Amino acid sequence: MATVNSNNFGKVAVLFGGRSAEREVSLNSGSRVLAALRRQGVDAHAFDPATRKLDDLAAFDRAFIALHGRYGEDGTIQGVLELMGIPYTGSGVMASAIGMDKWRSKMLWHAAGVPVPHYVMLAADSDHAVVESSLGLPLFVKPACEGSSIGISKVKQTGELGAAYAAAAQHDSLVIAERAILGGEYTVAILGEQALPIIKIEPITEFYDYEAKYLRDDTAYRCPCGLPESRERELRAQALHAFRILGGRGWGRVDFLMDPPADDGSRKAYFLEVNTSPGMTDHSLVPMAARAAGISYDELVVRVLALAALG
Repeated sequence: MATVNSNNFGKVAVLFGGRSAEREVSLNSGSRVLAALRRQGVDAHAFDPATRKLDDLAAFDRAFIALHGRYGEDGTIQGVLELMGIPYTGSGVMASAIGMDKWRSKMLWHAAGVPVPHYVMLAADSDHAVVESSLGLPLFVKPACEGSSIGISKVKQTGELGAAYAAAAQHDSLVIAERAILGGEYTVAILGEQALPIIKIEPITEFYDYEAKYLRDDTAYRCPCGLPESRERELRAQALHAFRILGGRGWGRVDFLMDPPADDGSRKAYFLEVNTSPGMTDHSLVPMAARAAGISYDELVVRVLALAALG
């Protein structure tokens, strides 16, 4: 990458913290992004929307969004920045809102021919036996509009669905029950027009939950991911296509699951969700994929900032 003239960015607000359930993760991400930008000579400043007036953003020339979850990843802060005319990193208002909503993301992907796991929307009066029969066990229950695996349960036995629904409903009125796809979890980082190398995620916990993502050091991340080279190229292209269908821009991450190998060795991929404001902690996946592509953490944050835009 060519040497960056830090003066081109002007005064940069690094937005992190916020009021979502993912505040602690955002504080970790944002502090690392802030330090990396400053190492590159960028005039970067911390900005926590939970403790400062949004009017104060008028003093900045662009914003690096390191907020996760509600109010930071769902189009809310993006709309504020649009109104103020401040270019910002990541996807725009519409794509951010849709990406945060797993249900509507699945509907759009399904309509566009992108394969997604079979799912059912749950309500307080849903017939749990019918849902369990329809999807089969095990299955996952999750809030539609939360990230970092908050509120997710794995239902393995008949009769557990009610408790799983109650746990998810504490976080969101929209709750999804989804068929478990058990051939492995993978993720594709997006940077500009490039899909970075695929990472296979191998937790030793029951699934890739909050603890496995942020608190444990025994989760394995495989890059190379172990898929044949031709299959990886195909899936990276599909992930970029899925990202674009939702209107994604700048950078992000697309997660998918795979079936176990069939008798003929074939495996189907199912796209799970998109993350429009990915984590940037020491456990985060986009920096891992960037390293595999020869991009350092500091170079990554500068390249993301250079993609900041309006509209």
